Amino acid sequence: MIAIIDYGMGNLHSVSKAVERLGCDMVVTSDPDQILAADGAILPGVGAFGDAMANLRETGLADTVKAYAASGKPLLGICLGMQLLFTESEEHGVHQGLDLLPGRVVRFQGNYKVPHMGWNELSFVQPSPLFEGVEPGHVYFVHSYHALPEQSSDLLAVTDYYQPVTAIVGRGSLFGMQFHPEKSGKLGMALLERFVGLAGSR
Repeated sequence: MIAIIDYGMGNLHSVSKAVERLGCDMVVTSDPDQILAADGAILPGVGAFGDAMANLRETGLADTVKAYAASGKPLLGICLGMQLLFTESEEHGVHQGLDLLPGRVVRFQGNYKVPHMGWNELSFVQPSPLFEGVEPGHVYFVHSYHALPEQSSDLLAVTDYYQPVTAIVGRGSLFGMQFHPEKSGKLGMALLERFVGLAGSR
């Protein structure tokens, strides 16, 4: 069973439909007990970092997500959900994140279009169980802020948008994807399938 965490700011429909297409049992839930009992959990996210953290704290789900990560079972943050895994973000002021991965989330700076929106190619920068049997390709991004991990070992894949941009992070069974795998065609679905497989739900 995969729990898709509902804290009021996720792209719940598209993520849940993608997991369903993989033939996996899943539940969209805000119930801490259901989340903690799941084989794997997904933290989606659309919107502003500060608002998302406020929702997570007010619902008590920030502690649930931290407890889930500490359990060692696979946890995946998607888009804003990936950014929330980090220590802090500078989006509309400085906001503290879940601090599961050390690092900061900063705005793109330069004479180019922001947000970064569209299809960009992934480059895998170190091995990960997520990548077994998966070939790099293009995935779909929509974001104005990007993560700067403090530890290079947490950086699994990058893309290029006038600079190297963090695309996938991971430490142990904790993962994050800046792009939307559920909107990224065959490659996105292959990565989701690998995550579901790591959770033993395939």
